[in-house]
Formats: sequence, structure tokens, C-alpha cells
Amino acid sequence: MKIAIGCDEMGYELKQHILTVLKDNGYEYEDFGSFEGEKILYPNIAEKVAKEVASKNFDRGIIICGTGIGVAITANKVHGIRAAQVADVYSAERAAKSNDANIITMGGLTMGKAHAEMLTLAYLQSEFQGGRSLPKVDRMKEIDDQYRGE
Repeated sequence: MKIAIGCDEMGYELKQHILTVLKDNGYEYEDFGSFEGEKILYPNIAEKVAKEVASKNFDRGIIICGTGIGVAITANKVHGIRAAQVADVYSAERAAKSNDANIITMGGLTMGKAHAEMLTLAYLQSEFQGGRSLPKVDRMKEIDDQYRGE
């Protein structure tokens, strides 16, 4: 599984920890910034990561800002993206298993490293299960297609 990851300066420390988690668990990844000392508008990094995931260059994405809210909102503007802000393990699992989320977002100012590590691994180790969730995800895709380009 190939992961695109990015953050603004508020998520930098947490992103650095998540990069270690990805490496230690054998995930291939690319870091899209921000980098040490760099200030970046979180919508710009969210768009960059989301476009990479939407274009299928990466299987999934992780985006971190202060709360995870702004990057989730921004990423979901990109056609084909289902970004879920996660704050607990169950939601991280369900983001993948029920909602086929291709990006998760987290807050660098709202959670510790150990917690973010658990969320990351719960998400990455979960796969979409289809079943009764399939018509819901299909409907999400229809709505995304419906508003594309408007």
C-alpha cells in the first residue's frame, strides 16, 4: 500500500512521528510537506495530497493540521475523495471498512503521538467490506459525480 502524507506547520511534529510508524510497518509513502520550518496554508497541502490520491498515484492519504477539520473539508472538495477526520480507533477502522475512505485526517494539536499511531494503523490495516455499506458508498460516489464541475 502506497501512502501520500502531508501537513501544515501545526501538524509537522505529528507527521514526523507518523512517517516513522509508516516506515516501521513497511508502508511505502511520499511526504508532500510541510517540511521543517515551512509555513503552508493547510488547504494547499490538503489539495496536493487529495489530488495525488484521487489520481490513483497513491492508495490512501493522511493529512494533518491543527484539528484535522480544515484539511478534511478541503480534501473532500477534490473529486473522488472521501476524507474522514478520525479521533478514535473505531472511527478509523469504520472509515475504511464502511465508508471506503481514501484519506484520513488528524489534528496535531488535539492528539498525542501514541493515539495517532493507533488511528493510523487501525485505518491502514482495515479494508472496505462492501456488503450493506456498498450501496451507501455507491451513492456517495453518485453525489460526488453529480456536483463535479458545478
